[in-house]
Amino acid sequence: MRTLALRGGARIAVTAAEWHDAFCLVTRGRVQLELCDGEPGPVLERDAGFWLRGTGVRALRNPGRRRVRVRIIAPPGSQGPHIPVKAPRTPMTGGTMNSTKETGIVVGATAGRTSRPHRFRGLAGTGVITALAATAVTTLAAALVRAVGVDFEITDGETIPLSGFAVVTGFFSVVGIVIAAALLRWSAHPAERFVWTAVALTAISLVPPFLSGADTATTTALLGLHLVPAAVVIPTLARILGKGRERQWNGQWR
Repeated sequence: MRTLALRGGARIAVTAAEWHDAFCLVTRGRVQLELCDGEPGPVLERDAGFWLRGTGVRALRNPGRRRVRVRIIAPPGSQGPHIPVKAPRTPMTGGTMNSTKETGIVVGATAGRTSRPHRFRGLAGTGVITALAATAVTTLAAALVRAVGVDFEITDGETIPLSGFAVVTGFFSVVGIVIAAALLRWSAHPAERFVWTAVALTAISLVPPFLSGADTATTTALLGLHLVPAAVVIPTLARILGKGRERQWNGQWR
């Protein structure tokens, strides 16, 4: 029996042949499984037991800052996983564990790791800039369209002001950032799921112009102005979500 201790942000590779029969139990903190393609697997809480046979897991990660511990139990006659021993510990005593040797293993943090708070700050910062850019581009496009003669008049003679385009664009850009942050936290494929979700919502947003009662020119202009912010926000946020697939992320299998 061994106890694996991972410092905050640390990662240890899993060799399938060595971990084949090992059963693991999280005794402190949380451990994230990293899949063979670099995608994040589930985050296992304290007292969660797991084995790696046939799962395609290639590494274990500590997604937090505090050290975590994983008890590794190998069947009799098995050498268990080969892990560099950093600091050996004394054999356990007492109870039924008197004859069981426990070895402490400490793995240092990998270079260049990125913590979850940093990832969210990066997404938020880029998202705000993207939202401002989308709002500016859409408002400018609306002003140019109005300059060529489109009045943006809808039902009951109401005219959409330029400020209206700015407010709506800014609001839904923020909604997109919130969706991206949620997918970053809970999805194993945040970029792909964000693109599908954002495209679907953009398609739905194209329905109201047809119901506005506006003339053909205004309806066409409104459709185009719905696509302008989408063309700015979706690729930018998807690119941010798709970066660093092999870095430490909190996520779950979907």
